[in-house]
Amino acid sequence: MPALHRRHFLAASAALLTQPLPAKFKKVPVGLELYSVRGELKKDLMGTVKAVAQMGYEGVEFYSPYLDWPVDQAKEVAKLLQDLNLKCWSTHNSARAFLPENLSKAIELNQIIGSKAIIMASAGKVASLDGWKEVADRLNQATEKLKPLGMRAGFHNHKLEFVPLEGRLPMEVLAERTDKSVILQLDVGTCLDARQDPVAWIRKNRGRIRSIHVKDWSSDPAKGYRVLFGQGDAPWKDIFKAAESVGGIEYYLIEQEGSELSEFESAKRCLDSFRKLRA
Repeated sequence: MPALHRRHFLAASAALLTQPLPAKFKKVPVGLELYSVRGELKKDLMGTVKAVAQMGYEGVEFYSPYLDWPVDQAKEVAKLLQDLNLKCWSTHNSARAFLPENLSKAIELNQIIGSKAIIMASAGKVASLDGWKEVADRLNQATEKLKPLGMRAGFHNHKLEFVPLEGRLPMEVLAERTDKSVILQLDVGTCLDARQDPVAWIRKNRGRIRSIHVKDWSSDPAKGYRVLFGQGDAPWKDIFKAAESVGGIEYYLIEQEGSELSEFESAKRCLDSFRKLRA
């Protein structure tokens, strides 16, 4: 091969190797938001985590009650996660975890179980845009403490944050006023319930949708959130494409609020459907 052609060939090959893979080939792990199996979790925390691992989930997200664990219990959970090769990427918290008197404990417990993100899942009663600006300030203050530890703060939306208030969406205020490292954890179901477009939201907030609660929703009043993954109105393929091309997604979390099936069976069915759609 002539030297010039060979150089062109090698340069082209190197360029191909450095290009990102198409979104459909991107490997993004999937976990379970444990609120999906909250009844089982209350009865047997360790047994429930084991059952979730046996279903094939790669990770879990613990929700608010974990904040009351003593350190020894957190260490037991951490050992179980390690034994099961199960990750805990983040935790789902009420606003109290972000109060100065509680944040240090939240950090300690998250570090023990391997979580790198403390997500605020409820800001409490906020009646004005000024109130949402204060929530943004609280997230920024937490970020200042978390960043040096290699951790991040985040906010998980419900329907409320996608409903206009004083002419604006609270989620827009949070996105604009928080540090760019603050995760905007998208709950797809509640976004749809507010009649907002999850794909447009992802594209508008590039790089900040680090995790998504994969929860479906139906506009049929008889169903609402009581539909399994793939049985509602969510345009999942478009959501995945946006999340993996521009959203910055690191992991998905299946969440199921309820169905006619048992909690375990619902969680298993959702995971099976998720894998089929992503195949």
